[in-house]
Amino acid sequence: MLINSATLTSLYTGFNASFQSAFAGVEPMYQRVATTVPSTTGENEYGWIGQIPSFEEWIGDRAIQSIGTHGYTIKNKSYVNTIGVKRPHIEDDNVGVYRPLFEDLGYTAAVFPDELIFGLLKNGFTTDAYDGQFYFDTDHPVLDANGDATTVSNHGGGASTPWFLLDTSRPLKPLIYQSRKPFDRLVRKDQDTDDNVFMSDDFLYGMDGRCNVGFGFWQMGYGSKQPLDAANYKAARAAMGGFKGDFGRPLGIKPNLLVVPPSLEGEAVELLSAERGAAGASNIWRNTAEILVVPWLA
Repeated sequence: MLINSATLTSLYTGFNASFQSAFAGVEPMYQRVATTVPSTTGENEYGWIGQIPSFEEWIGDRAIQSIGTHGYTIKNKSYVNTIGVKRPHIEDDNVGVYRPLFEDLGYTAAVFPDELIFGLLKNGFTTDAYDGQFYFDTDHPVLDANGDATTVSNHGGGASTPWFLLDTSRPLKPLIYQSRKPFDRLVRKDQDTDDNVFMSDDFLYGMDGRCNVGFGFWQMGYGSKQPLDAANYKAARAAMGGFKGDFGRPLGIKPNLLVVPPSLEGEAVELLSAERGAAGASNIWRNTAEILVVPWLA
């Protein structure tokens, strides 16, 4: 194949088509558990996290619900992925072998937010939330009905494979995906004057983006390393349903999604899909939550 401007443009068009086709064909999972927040700067500050608004009877002047200042900031990070195509492969008309590679690049770009979001969820036992406590912790600070300081747990304890029960029914989901520059554009460096071509005979194609992830309200999630069984699932639901905001205000948490790694898929299906339990009794937990099996949690 003769390498000239028209040839290189045609190659890029084909590579980009493979990339975009695979990118568009993916349905990411992170949107089930994370709210996407657009970013226009190097970082976003979420000082308002920590205050879930509520209604109260209007008697006299309005009571202003001030936004808590927790200094919770998510800084954007840059990520890049690049494919090199050697000149001899183009000259020998052997570029067809690269099509699956560009398709995989498109798939990888589409699911990259999944890797970040579920990696953060998995590390929620050791990563801070807005209140300075680990997202899944035993002592999140709140004020009781009398205004006295107390603590609340959204951590089930244990030392087995972790599983997560989430409330994803609200606009602000348990996690935040902060998007600054999407991973959806393939860029080319394939001119003879490009250093990579002149020095190494490499025609480069790649993409980059900027984003980061963080936690929303800890009350929307419950993490446990106890065995995934009826007793521990019941305890998780009861704990979440009883979560209250400051001054004893019920939050109306409704856990609706059970997130598990592939190793716990069987237990999750048995718990939430089987009509009857092991002893033959009716399964009272059937269909009380959806199951999301996440390979990134393996």
